[in-house]
Amino acid sequence: MSEERRLVVVLGYSEASETGLHRVCAARLARAAAEARPTDTVLLSGWARGRAHDSEADLMARAWSGHGADVLVDRAARSTYGNVAGTAAAARALAVGEVVLVTSSWHGRRAATLLRTALRGSGRRVTVATTGEAGALRSRLRELACWTLVPLQAILVSRAR
Repeated sequence: MSEERRLVVVLGYSEASETGLHRVCAARLARAAAEARPTDTVLLSGWARGRAHDSEADLMARAWSGHGADVLVDRAARSTYGNVAGTAAAARALAVGEVVLVTSSWHGRRAATLLRTALRGSGRRVTVATTGEAGALRSRLRELACWTLVPLQAILVSRAR
């Protein structure tokens, strides 16, 4: 495992009525572009909310303007749990020393908790880079409700190692 290799992961965000890149997702993408180095691998993670919609990951890939030796797209992640599972698998496969998790400030703590659990014992560092937005009340309330699932998700993500 090389300490110099990093995986910069951008977690997607969308709402059911959106067909383009949501402003929350665009802010995460901009933060990742500021973080990414030319030698990093960038992982864009997020699903499509409907068959007629492009995935969050594809929308981010088209809008990506940052550095990165390789840009990977994970269209399968339907939730934070899915983002974390895909990220942990990619970190292991790429033998990176650090994972830079890029998300919103209101989402960062839960996502990082799950990712650190998934990578526990691997020697990989997890760094969180968040956007500055506080998030809408609806997003913050949803995030609070999602914390009730963290113990179960932590067990599941630990078993997936």
